[in-house]
Amino acid sequence: MLRSIDELIGYKIEASDGDVGKVSDFLFDDELWVVRYLVAATGNWLVGRQVLVSPAAFYGKPRWENEKFPLILTKRMVEESPDIRENEPVSRRKESEIVAYYHWPAYWYPVMHRRPEVDAEQGAEEEESGDSHLRSVREVEGYHIEARDGSIGHVEDFIIDDDRWEIMYLVVDTKNWLPGRRVLVSRLWIDEVSWLGSKVMVDLTKEVIEKSPEFDPSAPVNREYEEVLYDYYGRPKYWVEQHGK
Repeated sequence: MLRSIDELIGYKIEASDGDVGKVSDFLFDDELWVVRYLVAATGNWLVGRQVLVSPAAFYGKPRWENEKFPLILTKRMVEESPDIRENEPVSRRKESEIVAYYHWPAYWYPVMHRRPEVDAEQGAEEEESGDSHLRSVREVEGYHIEARDGSIGHVEDFIIDDDRWEIMYLVVDTKNWLPGRRVLVSRLWIDEVSWLGSKVMVDLTKEVIEKSPEFDPSAPVNREYEEVLYDYYGRPKYWVEQHGK
């Protein structure tokens, strides 16, 4: 199912022996556009502490109706896990430290590399202070959207596939240009992202975006809406390419 990532901010994170905090952010891989971690703000339990939780630690499916992410971890495991600093990038060294602590697979290595302690050592050696390509969704929200012929708005939200934790769409708020109007742009239509310039360049014109199907945040993004969206833009439908139908 496709969901707004902003709606998931504030969900409770439930360890096997009690709540440990709330989701304050998500970190995604800026090359593959896949969510790698939830940022857990531990609140009153561990004041001011933020830790990363991988979807690999979920206990089954999130409880959408209760707004909870159940974990296979205990509160003590979270309490003793490596923490991160707010508003600072997560280096590959820090990420290696976290996956080694939890014994999670290190996704940045081929499948043959699956010993956490080896992954951690190699990650530390190869990425002493390097970029792990993790981006905060809260940081990227607000980036300007640049069409081929000029600015058209800014990133307001993301739409993700809650099975694969893959970012499928950017929600574009055009209120500075078309008051009150929101549209979706597939990440597949992005030409380039200037992380330093806080800009997302898309392979579309302003006029095409202006006349695109409007996005209603209160309505689900279902296949019917996607059919209309892709037919309008005249782009290949990813679900046809994946499943051949």
